[in-house]
Amino acid sequence: MSRDNHSSLPHLALSVRAHNREALHRTDAAWLDARWADASTRVLVVSGGRVDASGGSVPWLSSAQAQALAPHGERILLGQRDGRTRFAVLADRADVAGGTDDWIGLRGLFGLLAVGDEEASEEAPWLFHAVGLAEWRRSHRFCPRCGGDLLPRAAGHELRCARCGRSQFPRTDPAVIMTITTGEPGGDDEAVLLGRQASWPSTQWSSLAGFCEPGETLEDAVRRETYEETGVRVGDVTYFGSQPWPLPASLMVAFTGRATSREIHVDGAEIEDARWFTRADLRAGLEDGSVTVPRSVSISASLLTDFYGGPLPGGDIRPR
Repeated sequence: MSRDNHSSLPHLALSVRAHNREALHRTDAAWLDARWADASTRVLVVSGGRVDASGGSVPWLSSAQAQALAPHGERILLGQRDGRTRFAVLADRADVAGGTDDWIGLRGLFGLLAVGDEEASEEAPWLFHAVGLAEWRRSHRFCPRCGGDLLPRAAGHELRCARCGRSQFPRTDPAVIMTITTGEPGGDDEAVLLGRQASWPSTQWSSLAGFCEPGETLEDAVRRETYEETGVRVGDVTYFGSQPWPLPASLMVAFTGRATSREIHVDGAEIEDARWFTRADLRAGLEDGSVTVPRSVSISASLLTDFYGGPLPGGDIRPR
């Protein structure tokens, strides 16, 4: 696939319809109240990073419906798109009318975010924003400096310590994800390095990934993670794209890289096995079911689609 034509890559479905986050109105109480009261406003109730998608779709409620479902929930501004404002309400499980036993987390929603689904493209940015904030709030209950209580501000996008006054903001942890290749670029012998974890089904393979460490460039993180997990050395590294990944709070930054060695020695901890796959290997395995790879709207699927040169002939919808 040409690097000049990424428009069909799967992960772009999650950002093609980004919303206006209305950051300048987050401290405007009158504006927030007016938008909350507007009949066109829609609200997503989130509890513990989970939403009620038991009906097969994401339930956007009116403000009144959201208030009835979670009367003690906290109102979070998401933003506007096409003249309609959307909020999230963050609620404790015990405070949700009817309970949340059949609610599902964001990872479980990927089945609803199918490639080529226009409605999924509309929903994804909202879901990533709402669940990302919910996950941040779950992990930041007290001030990391003094242990004091944190009070919400800026329509849910800031927490200020009631004791020392220090502010906390939503954090994003950068992670790299990469396809490392060897052989003649575009040739029959060109192969991509894929790995699998012990907890995955025996057929499941995916691109390598890992977190960036303090004081490290993203490119060096690609080289280090690849070597630590597989023993393969990497030379040139090229930026591919990025994708928000609030599971719980990451930004996946994708790269392609060229291997300078081929011998594999897996770490046995994060990676159980790793292999080189030519395009012919992938095609054969995907067609007979002996190999499955991400086919969802994750950026891992985009990396593999780009390597293969077009839509993959098989796979599953499991995100990386």
